[in-house]
Amino acid sequence: MTDETKTTIRAFIVENFLFGDDSQPLPADLSLIDNDLIDSTGILELVGFLEERFAISVADADIVPTNLDTIERIAGFIERKQAA
Repeated sequence: MTDETKTTIRAFIVENFLFGDDSQPLPADLSLIDNDLIDSTGILELVGFLEERFAISVADADIVPTNLDTIERIAGFIERKQAA
């Protein structure tokens, strides 16, 4: 997984869920769900962004914390989808 992918995901999260406030660190392994940075509606926004930006298709069964809870997990998920 590339740093560019993680940077793109981080930028989307900061812009859309932190309202552009990047003054707080956002580690790649921070749980977005447990730390209330993203809710169920936000997950759907994130999925739409991932599908458009990375040209992947996210099935309903893929929308689980294992794939979408941290920047690291999201980047790994994208990598797996693109390799398939």
